[in-house]
Amino acid sequence: MIDDLALEQAVGQHHALGTSITLQIFGTQDQDIINKSFDLIDHYEDLLTVNRDQSEVMSVNHAAGKHPVQVSSGTYSLIKLAVKESRANFGFNALIGPVVKLWAIGFKGAHVPTDAQIKEKMKLIDPFNVELDDNNQSVFLTKEGMELDLGGIAKGWIADRIRDFWHAYGVNAGIINLGGNILLVGDSPKRISGQWSVGVQDPKEKRGKNITSVMVPKCSAVTSGTYERYLVVDGHKYHHLIDPRTGYPVETDLAGVTTFTKDSVEAEIECKRLFFAGHPIKGWHDDPDRVGAIFVYNDEHVEYDNFNN
Repeated sequence: MIDDLALEQAVGQHHALGTSITLQIFGTQDQDIINKSFDLIDHYEDLLTVNRDQSEVMSVNHAAGKHPVQVSSGTYSLIKLAVKESRANFGFNALIGPVVKLWAIGFKGAHVPTDAQIKEKMKLIDPFNVELDDNNQSVFLTKEGMELDLGGIAKGWIADRIRDFWHAYGVNAGIINLGGNILLVGDSPKRISGQWSVGVQDPKEKRGKNITSVMVPKCSAVTSGTYERYLVVDGHKYHHLIDPRTGYPVETDLAGVTTFTKDSVEAEIECKRLFFAGHPIKGWHDDPDRVGAIFVYNDEHVEYDNFNN
């Protein structure tokens, strides 16, 4: 039997990080934690955004090729993680901005650049041209024109910080939804098993129509897909996920991949790893923090990694 008190909830919506955010806490109707969470999200956006001229990350970018910039400890730890994963060269690259802006897929002026233009911008995306100073917590992009963009993992990192904040307030169960980046906190109060039901978007249907769903314990769910932002030129479809190894949209049979991991920032990273791989990676789910992954292909067939479906 489910305690009726557990189904009391506080819900709030907010616009930040370029998306619509929904926070839901079970077991209380107190909006105070929700409102403070939104304040915290806004604070992190102020530090990390590259969509305004002023932020800690933009200060690093403005100083590219000139001098190091000291940043706050949270920003530094996220940049350090982003650079480390970028250097692993599996597809994620926090320095990819100059190439992405060249294509501008999903934005006004989107076009297919020339091979020469791409090669020129590729000179600016080497993550080994980032100097990190742990003692001073400073970051230096050694070439003028380089750009750091944490958009690929910032939502996950922020979701994890909100979960930490909720734990400090004794929140036992809730849902953090940062525009499709989902973090499930605690056990679901709606099921005796404590598991949550998570749907996976059908890439050929409007948003909210699922192709499948799974039951999972507390974890984060993040999706990377080709079906929402793309450019069609002469009958050829160019999606927005640019491969930093080529400068072109990654060639893949995948429409999307959804990863389920303990932490949301890990879900962001692993989502990119599996998407760029294009298929399940042998031994990937051996890590106990990885709950599983779902691959949806262009022909609509679905593959489950570590789910008994």
